[in-house]
Amino acid sequence: MKFITFSGPPSSGKTSVILKAMEELKDKHFKIGVLKFDCLVTDDDKLYAAQNIDSRVGISGSMCPDHFFVSNIDDCLNWGIRHSYDILISESAGLCNRCSPHIKGCTAVCVIDNLMGINTPKKIGPMLKMADIIVITKGDIVSQAEREIFALKIRQANPDGIILHVNGITGQGASELAVLIENATQVETLKGKELRISMPSALCSYCLGETQIGMDKQKGNIRKMKLD
Repeated sequence: MKFITFSGPPSSGKTSVILKAMEELKDKHFKIGVLKFDCLVTDDDKLYAAQNIDSRVGISGSMCPDHFFVSNIDDCLNWGIRHSYDILISESAGLCNRCSPHIKGCTAVCVIDNLMGINTPKKIGPMLKMADIIVITKGDIVSQAEREIFALKIRQANPDGIILHVNGITGQGASELAVLIENATQVETLKGKELRISMPSALCSYCLGETQIGMDKQKGNIRKMKLD
């Protein structure tokens, strides 16, 4: 089974890009499943259902979405194997730019849009810097010069990744992504595999439900700013 992780900032167009890529593959009659990880609510499962794509939704609620992801993804892959999918896609909420749901030995995609600001690529962190494929969206809204500069900034952040431009509305560029998905790494199990980077180190009183502010309430893993 081909297993691909998709991540990216909110509203960058992850779901639209996935759907357009799947449209390019529909004539090949692949059996496709999608795992959607989000924080509070999502209707993306309805979009997948409208295209006859099986999906399952995981809502992290009060838990960090990427910690929720890593504690569930092994079971999710086994679910995909039980249902004999040819392609299984994981779409992460991508709300923490420090975290990354990318796994060693599994094809990783990051979706980022041209409207996020010229310095955004260096701020996103492992989600972009450790991806195999970077998909840039919303290129139709900016100038050619802006597209080129933004792509250069992405190349500086990730020197080795494949950069694609995909229009989530028209589907332009989705065929190239579909080819990469079709040729993605074959994965039979996640047992023993590792994340490409460790999760942020944090276990403090606020992680455990504390809401009051003050030094006497701060326990555990705490880091302070340097102030004059």
